Amino acid sequence: MKLTALRLHNVKRFGGQGVAIEGIGDGVNVLSAPNEYGKSTCFEALHALFFQPHTGTPKPVQLLRPYSGGSPLVEADIATDAGHYRLTKQYYAGKRATVTDLDTGRLIAQADEAEAFIADLTRGGSAGPAGLLWVRQGITGIERRSNSEEESETRVRESVLTSVQGEVESLTGGRRMAEIAAACEEELFKLVTATLKPKTGGRYATALGDRDRLLAEEQRLAAEVTTLREALDQRRRTRARLAEIENPEEEAARLAAVTAAEAAFEAAKSHHEALKAAEAEAALARHRHEAAQMALEAFVAASQQADILEQRLVPLQRHRDDALARRESAAADNDRAAAAIQLAETEERENRQLLSRLETALRARDAAEQLKQLRSRLQQADRARLQVEEAEAALAILALSDTALEQLQALDLELVRLKAAQDATLPTWRLDPAPNAGAQVSLDGRPIEAGRDHTFSGAARLDIAGVGSLTLRSNRPAQAGQAMEQVAAKHKALLASLGVESLAAARQRQALARDKTSELDLARQRLADLAPRGLVPLQAEIARLAELDAEALELKGDPELARQAHAVSEQQVSATRNAAREIQPILGLAVNALLDAETALAANAAERASLESQLGPAAERPARQRALAEGNAASLAEHERAEAHAASLRSAGHDLAAADTALRRARSVQQAAVQEVNQLRMTLADLNGHINGRADAAIEEVWQETAGQLAAAQASVDALETEIAVLDRLRQALATARSAARDLYLKPVLTELRPLIGLLFDDIAIEFDEETLLPNRVRRKGQDEDVDRLSGGMREQLSVLTRLAFARLLARDGRPAPVILDDALVYSDDDRIERMFDALHQQSQDQQILVFSCRQRAFARLGGNVLHMQAWIPAV
Repeated sequence: MKLTALRLHNVKRFGGQGVAIEGIGDGVNVLSAPNEYGKSTCFEALHALFFQPHTGTPKPVQLLRPYSGGSPLVEADIATDAGHYRLTKQYYAGKRATVTDLDTGRLIAQADEAEAFIADLTRGGSAGPAGLLWVRQGITGIERRSNSEEESETRVRESVLTSVQGEVESLTGGRRMAEIAAACEEELFKLVTATLKPKTGGRYATALGDRDRLLAEEQRLAAEVTTLREALDQRRRTRARLAEIENPEEEAARLAAVTAAEAAFEAAKSHHEALKAAEAEAALARHRHEAAQMALEAFVAASQQADILEQRLVPLQRHRDDALARRESAAADNDRAAAAIQLAETEERENRQLLSRLETALRARDAAEQLKQLRSRLQQADRARLQVEEAEAALAILALSDTALEQLQALDLELVRLKAAQDATLPTWRLDPAPNAGAQVSLDGRPIEAGRDHTFSGAARLDIAGVGSLTLRSNRPAQAGQAMEQVAAKHKALLASLGVESLAAARQRQALARDKTSELDLARQRLADLAPRGLVPLQAEIARLAELDAEALELKGDPELARQAHAVSEQQVSATRNAAREIQPILGLAVNALLDAETALAANAAERASLESQLGPAAERPARQRALAEGNAASLAEHERAEAHAASLRSAGHDLAAADTALRRARSVQQAAVQEVNQLRMTLADLNGHINGRADAAIEEVWQETAGQLAAAQASVDALETEIAVLDRLRQALATARSAARDLYLKPVLTELRPLIGLLFDDIAIEFDEETLLPNRVRRKGQDEDVDRLSGGMREQLSVLTRLAFARLLARDGRPAPVILDDALVYSDDDRIERMFDALHQQSQDQQILVFSCRQRAFARLGGNVLHMQAWIPAV
């Protein structure tokens, strides 16, 4: 298959217009144009023509549709061994697919037949040769992609190599090996997944489930048997322990121990209460002594502090008087500086106001000229706004949605189809009168036209002159015409909702609406140019300028002289403020010194007043100090007496904690014995119930039977695991053999690739990946390099050369397909790209190659058939 022309209409950036690429010939064909010219659009449209059904709207088809909507149309002329054909597809409204024989002009296929014809050309859809040889912009084919994309192209490459290398059949690398490996994997994957895990619903998973279920049941029964045996042993031990605890001698000994411990505890408790009282009395005496001692010490310290404060009073007063004098001197200097600042600021304010009035007069003159221009723009903008409103009103009346038009067109076609179907099912009758027949036949009073078929529905009565009437009945069901009536009703309702009489009138209104839309866009643009922010801001600006005082237009002074006077006054203000700033720290220090002196003097007075209230009058202080010393001595004697009494009780006391511990231990022994008896009786009752309940269940016999079933299930699992291991070992052996034969399997593509590689690189060898059938390593100058680590230009060149080699293999296999490169050489340097051009021409001797590129200057040296885009109007 070779392409000879490509045409598209209403596709992406070509909304509402058509373009064509004619004269695509053999060999190298080049379309070189700037970015955004539509090259990739042509590639995507061609891809959709061959691989996207006309009946659907998947993502690739949605991307073909321009923003303005409509129905994309793609058309291509091709040449094959069977002849020349034109392939056409239209998506969305009016969707269709046709194939026309260009040699005879005859339509040979449409709809599904046309899709089948196009699919046969590509032989496998996007997973066929075209998917392998058509390189999208930005894709090299070597980079990492999704598993599904990589798997699809790998199968294509594998299919090509298998078909052209028949001798590999005997070397475990071809179709027979693939069939054996597939059969092995099919049997293996019936039992396990790709990771050798049990497959849900498979025999292996079922056997494992049965084995695990029986294993769990066997373990449960074994546990019950063990539990029953342990219950019997525990019942024997429980009865022995119960008899031991209920021995009368043991029980009497426990009661006697409790009575003795209670008597000892009461004696220790009485002694402890007496000791607590003596210790409380000693503690109270100690607190009294400490309080008397603290009062005496505080009185002595306060007397000493009062003498010190009295000595400090005279120096503090003298320091306060000196600080007050400095503060008053600094305040007078500050007042003089403030008066100088006020005078300078007044002069500066007057000069500033004069300068402002003069500058306002200058701005007023400029504003008057601006006001004149804005009023002119407002008049023009008002006229433009009126045009916009008139166009919007007209467009609101004329506008029809594309969806409604598509629905109307579909209903029109459906009415025609239903009418034709109805006419085809109605009964017919025909009148062929005999020669010279005199009788006249009429239908509803109208003469019948002879020699022509007539249809009727319901009943028809024929009047035969001189004979009578003949009644014909079709007996057609009443609901036979309901579908046509429903469609006709929808058609009429849609016409009424749109306000048109027919589909032609609707299309005429849509054309008028497009014209009115163009007028509206021009008017809006004019309005936006005249009033970018709208009419309201423009009117507000005019109103603001109009309010300027007309008297301000007159200049009453020299602005330059006023500006100089204002600058001088500003300097005077700054000088006076700096002088005042020098005085501020001095005043601040004087104020702070005065505050500190006043604070120290006040603190001294407050502390002296507090001490005087604490010490009392000076004449009474010696007597008060002697009284405090006598009280301290008496409290010390009382404290020593109370401590001696408490010490005597401590030395002769009982240990209350030990007595309490002995009592609690004796009682706990008795309580534990009672609780253990009760617990043993409950345990014995539970054990008897458990043993009696299991006595008739034959647990051991059921357990042994389940163990036998488990052994059989385990044997079945072992057999399946052996089968899985054998199949997996066979699969690995097949993969090993296939890998060993891969060099011969890749021989055809290496044979085609070697001369192409020699055009670009010296002393280089290419190694292909066994799984993807793509280059994965190169050897240069004795060193191996992964393809992923090569430069972008070299990866790009390897990708193109590999695709050219596969294209030659397809041609040899009788499946020629054009190679299409959409900006596939963007990283190559000047020297390499020249060599790539040579490779393209060498491969194009019996191969069609289409190159789309935005690098006009570089690809001018490629040569070949230069293609151009031209306007195209599709035939209706």
